[in-house]
Amino acid sequence: MTLSAAVVGGGVVSDRHLSGLAQNPLVELVAVCDIDEQRAREQAKKYGIKAYFDMAELLEGESLDWIHLCTPVQTHRDLALQAIEAGVDVQIEKPATLAVEEMKEIAAAADEHDVTVTVVRNHLFDVVTVDARERIESGELGRIRGVDVVAAGKTLPDDQNRGSWAFDLPGGEFEEGIPHQIYLALALGGYPRDEDAVHATTALAGEYDGGFTYDGLQLQWATDEEVLCSVKLLAGGVPQRVLLVHGEERSLAVDLLSQTTITLDRDYGASPVARAMSNVDHVLGRVGGSLRNAAGMAKRRFGDDLETELKWNAHYRQFDEEARALLADEEPTVSLDEVTWTVRLMELVREDAERREATGERDTAESAEAEDDQHATGAVAEDD
Repeated sequence: MTLSAAVVGGGVVSDRHLSGLAQNPLVELVAVCDIDEQRAREQAKKYGIKAYFDMAELLEGESLDWIHLCTPVQTHRDLALQAIEAGVDVQIEKPATLAVEEMKEIAAAADEHDVTVTVVRNHLFDVVTVDARERIESGELGRIRGVDVVAAGKTLPDDQNRGSWAFDLPGGEFEEGIPHQIYLALALGGYPRDEDAVHATTALAGEYDGGFTYDGLQLQWATDEEVLCSVKLLAGGVPQRVLLVHGEERSLAVDLLSQTTITLDRDYGASPVARAMSNVDHVLGRVGGSLRNAAGMAKRRFGDDLETELKWNAHYRQFDEEARALLADEEPTVSLDEVTWTVRLMELVREDAERREATGERDTAESAEAEDDQHATGAVAEDD
């Protein structure tokens, strides 16, 4: 048995969905839909499938089991509801929705129509993230005390990436990628005990023509299990993506860019020798991960092994796991509770940016910096 599937949206990200579904033996990719007729025809020709230019015509013309929404976030709510009301399971690209109320509406409709809705969470399926989650769940790390995600060098708000629709977001292209880091912290650390446990702080360091309100953020929260979680994102600068999991027995330092993991399980401050072992453990983690990655890349390049491709291509792996869940009528890996929390945390980030803009905090900060400069040059007299 296979799932009859279609991809709605033929833009930047749709190729990952089209290629992943086309190669999966559990799926029969039958159509692509886009309001840009030329783009839809090009994708249809590339994959040997039908082209549609309207969602309603797609739903009427095909007997579908699964739709992947790869359209701008502003369209997700309406298109998802169309698919749900037609009884078709849906996977939505991130960001899932702009507002938590939209996400709740989608979840309620899915429950009413007994339809499965999931959202793309590809970094949960990276090799190193899968390993970290398995080690947490096995108890190897002991009680988890904290999870930190740090991502710098992120896309600037006014960079051209996904499309012009991203420039309508308060954080522009920078905001489009934020859900990745939030869902990693939620999945590995846990959900906030409540909204009062969440602290959102934003910053606007750059100057842009698009009226963007932030290009840096920090989120912090505590869970019911007293796990302290944090997410820090900065646009521009030297790229880094680091995931830190702090356990009472062991801790993990996961480099998401190089896909390597360092296991920390010693008292590195106990002696000079112990401090030196910190370097040894870092080297072993980096070298071991690099060798594993090189072997995986070689196997993907010179082999024709779907199992290897599913292991190393995070999008394909998520598509495969969710296809299996749909066929077995099981719960998907990505829950709508996590998705709803991600959307709500995004809202809290925007709310802080809007508050700062409305109160002129950025102007105040710049004025204070200018005044400090004047003090340094003796241009402002000291109070008596």
